[in-house]
Amino acid sequence: MSSNEMRQFVLAEVPKGKLSRDNFRLETAPVPTPGDGELLVKTRYISLDAANRAWMQGATYRDAVEGGDVMAGGILGEVIESNDPNFAPGDLVSADGGWREYVVLSGKVCQKQPNIEPKTHLMSVYGVTGLTAYFGFLEICQPKAGETVLVSAAAGAVGTMVGQIAKIKGCRVVGTTSTDEKCDWLINTMGFDAAINYRNGNIYKDMKEACPDGIDCYFDNTGGEILESALFQMNMHGRISCCGAVSSYDGAPPQGGPRGVPGLLVVKRLTMRGFIVSDFFEGSSVGTRTDAINQLKDWVDAGKIKVLEDIIDGFENVPDALVGLLAGENKGKRLVRVDD
Repeated sequence: MSSNEMRQFVLAEVPKGKLSRDNFRLETAPVPTPGDGELLVKTRYISLDAANRAWMQGATYRDAVEGGDVMAGGILGEVIESNDPNFAPGDLVSADGGWREYVVLSGKVCQKQPNIEPKTHLMSVYGVTGLTAYFGFLEICQPKAGETVLVSAAAGAVGTMVGQIAKIKGCRVVGTTSTDEKCDWLINTMGFDAAINYRNGNIYKDMKEACPDGIDCYFDNTGGEILESALFQMNMHGRISCCGAVSSYDGAPPQGGPRGVPGLLVVKRLTMRGFIVSDFFEGSSVGTRTDAINQLKDWVDAGKIKVLEDIIDGFENVPDALVGLLAGENKGKRLVRVDD
């Protein structure tokens, strides 16, 4: 490959069942040239998120990814050339840059980032992951000390953050995850009070045992059966923050939806709200994006938050990294290091 060429991954075809590496095609393309107001960005890290799979199913808060498209995804990159006076070569930026080694982007869609070490924290605790946990939990759930908080996909990027913030706020924290080993890890390493392996059989019974006083706040990353079980065990005036629905992303979607939703919302006076993290960047009851980052930094510096990052090396490994994330391989935030 010549110096003016780059690699990129294209979604070769939209998967009809579970995602596999065969759904992607590695291509070579010319390194693009920036126009007026644009930046040439070299990708340093690529973020892997369950939402990557959801984008293949249709339009969400962004356009759908269709067969033949360069695969979409968040990146942390370095500005190589700039035709925007607000950016200079060497600046670090985050953006939806896709799975490619270089990308041309308008300066208007790039977020300039501080040059801190490790850089990966800009994509985990100080990036969308940490901010999603911060705003989605604190703004929507409004937790109070002594309350019981349930977190699904608790060993994942957002789940580990929510659980730790809940402990900081003095809550009793229960997480659901996919293996007994992860249950032990959540309790003994991450400080959760209890954990449930949802694959063990009876999620409703296990949840009732782990939450004997009911659930006051539920942070939902999964939807499906876990959401349904939680709804029936919510306490009066409980709050549910709907972050994602990973149970329906990969493979055939479940039939129907959680039972009893309208009636339970009324009878128990529940609040159930979905969100996109950028909803809160300009201001909320718990502050702005800048306020959130400053608070997260204080917690990290004080040792109250452990930053969990699962970093895989090599651009060629991006498809396998996403497939593995959907299978539950990771603990914490999964990233691919393209070039540090």
